[in-house]
Amino acid sequence: MDYQTITCTEEAGIGVVTLNRPEVMNALNSTMRTEIRTAFETLAQTARVIVLTGAGRAFCSGQDLLGARDLSGLDFERVLQGEYEPMLAAITGCPVPTIAAVNGAAAGAGANLALGCDVVIATESAVFLQAFTRIGLMPDAGGTHWLPRQVGFARAMGAMLFAEGVPARKAADWGMIWEAVPDPQFEAVWRARAAQLASGPGVAYRGIKQALRAASDLSLDQQLALEARLQGECGRTEDFREGVAAFLQKRAPVFTGR
Repeated sequence: MDYQTITCTEEAGIGVVTLNRPEVMNALNSTMRTEIRTAFETLAQTARVIVLTGAGRAFCSGQDLLGARDLSGLDFERVLQGEYEPMLAAITGCPVPTIAAVNGAAAGAGANLALGCDVVIATESAVFLQAFTRIGLMPDAGGTHWLPRQVGFARAMGAMLFAEGVPARKAADWGMIWEAVPDPQFEAVWRARAAQLASGPGVAYRGIKQALRAASDLSLDQQLALEARLQGECGRTEDFREGVAAFLQKRAPVFTGR
């Protein structure tokens, strides 16, 4: 389909969704939120990994406030429930691995959009900013869910109360993101990571995503039962048989995702 605020491509099993409003640092408006959701739902049917990144110097500056003519009439509850939640559900519920390739500043809902992906790879010049209190708001778009689970209560609370930027290197040290990459190598690294996942065991990846996202809500017994069921599914795949054969033959496996 034709997109107005993003670009969407797929090649060799790698889907790439690029936020494409660089003139406003890829701020999220209603059209972009709908298009992100549609792109993820569409790519999930064919791609083996999906990358979310930004055009220009920023990843995403968060909610588009410049486009809201009357801020007093902005119904945040309606927008969050009607537009953000379906977009985030398409990302967090995506059956294939997702990577946020954070190419620059990720602020407000833009930071939390990145944290909703399975893996975050950032350029070293990127900064993650829970900017909400600077304009009299509290974090949303899943930030109060993801951040304390990733960095702990104290760091999450401080980042949100003080609204101070967390540089990518510190974010990696805190466990907020997977890795911070020197700017010149950034694109090569995330593309290599995406290619690795695109050629990996898809059913196993889906099981990992499902088990880890459920872990904080389940008891140990429930988690063990979920692991057993998901591992049973992995054990019946062609990829498992290929993985064992490759191990015994001392060669690299060739996974098909089945």
